[in-house]
Amino acid sequence: MGLSLGEMNNAKNAVCDLNLSPGVQEQARRITMARRVAVVTGAAQGIGKRTVELLAQRGYSLLLNDLRPAVEALNAAHALTGDVLEIVGDVSDEAVAGEIAAVAMERWGRTDVLVNNAGISLIAPAEKLSATEYRRVLEVNLVAPFLLAKAFGTMMLRQGAGTLINVASVAGLVGVADRAAYNASKHGLIGLTRTLASEWGGRGVRVNAVCPAWVKTEMDVADQAAGGYTEADITNRVPMGRFASPDDIARAIAFLADPHESGFINGHALVVDGGWIADGGWEALRLRHR
Repeated sequence: MGLSLGEMNNAKNAVCDLNLSPGVQEQARRITMARRVAVVTGAAQGIGKRTVELLAQRGYSLLLNDLRPAVEALNAAHALTGDVLEIVGDVSDEAVAGEIAAVAMERWGRTDVLVNNAGISLIAPAEKLSATEYRRVLEVNLVAPFLLAKAFGTMMLRQGAGTLINVASVAGLVGVADRAAYNASKHGLIGLTRTLASEWGGRGVRVNAVCPAWVKTEMDVADQAAGGYTEADITNRVPMGRFASPDDIARAIAFLADPHESGFINGHALVVDGGWIADGGWEALRLRHR
């Protein structure tokens, strides 16, 4: 079921002891991370799938969620950690969010990390966006993270420890045309992140967000196929000249999940965008420096 809080704190203190050899510090870190429990939504593909694989490699027990069976992620987690469950369902439904938390409590008695990754995209001019479409994006991208944060945050507050990571976007920090619902949901998610961090940080629960730019996933393929943008639109805009990969974002998530590596980071929106929002220049100027 996992180490007690006392055992985990002792191991964490050992990791931070600079008088220990690197090998002993790494062994202590592994003890700290042993049998930690993580919940990942949107686990069937893209960022969620890669996050599951990476956390499984690091020894986490895992509970996966998506609207459809996350077959590849589930198989990978089984092979790597051997302790994994799956619940298929819509996390914007409060009953489903509650069920996920209840199953995690029944199986492990605790949860250390919640990754709110499930999300949907919608590209349309604001004047053509229906209220139903707008509400659906907010339900999945903003209401669902709140429902899960409430369910798991309550558990973590009782534990006195835990980490919530919300997968937001650079579209939560800047405006992007034809994405009124998506932008609003991601701006709101960053606001929710900072609010929960303010409320819960003093009781041992950290809340942070990851803000990717365009990531090469199945969602990107669908958006490009619908004519939303081209490959060059993205690669010419990013100073690093490429899309992010799911691994780029999963490693940022794993960093924020690790209490040794990021234990004093709280309420932060970690931008993983290849310099997208740092560069205020124009395309010809940007390409001149490649």
